[in-house]
Amino acid sequence: MTFLSYAYRFVSNFVFLALVYFSLNFLDKYPQRAMVAVLVLVYAAMHAASALRSFYFFQRIERLEAEARRLASVAAEGPGAAASRKQIVTEVSGLRHAGEIKAYIDLLFLALVILLCIAKIVTN
Repeated sequence: MTFLSYAYRFVSNFVFLALVYFSLNFLDKYPQRAMVAVLVLVYAAMHAASALRSFYFFQRIERLEAEARRLASVAAEGPGAAASRKQIVTEVSGLRHAGEIKAYIDLLFLALVILLCIAKIVTN
């Protein structure tokens, strides 16, 4: 299921990149093309800032995982409680890793969109 979510993220970002590419190439007049490129740049910058902010969030989750592992090893509530905590920490770790991969995919395509927009603004 995680690979399917990666594929969906990749395809949706690729469709966005293609949409930007074709919309910038079909505009004949430079002022219109530059305006669309600037608007897409603003959107991409806001989305990139959000993706970069998520890395801070993932770093905090990683700290919580380490603390939960440490507390689970110290707490002596029985084998059942320790096993359930370990399973929860493992699931959270997997979700965090999947979120980081998705954020990297987003940043890759946003960088491509930004380069495309800058190229269309600079060239006549």
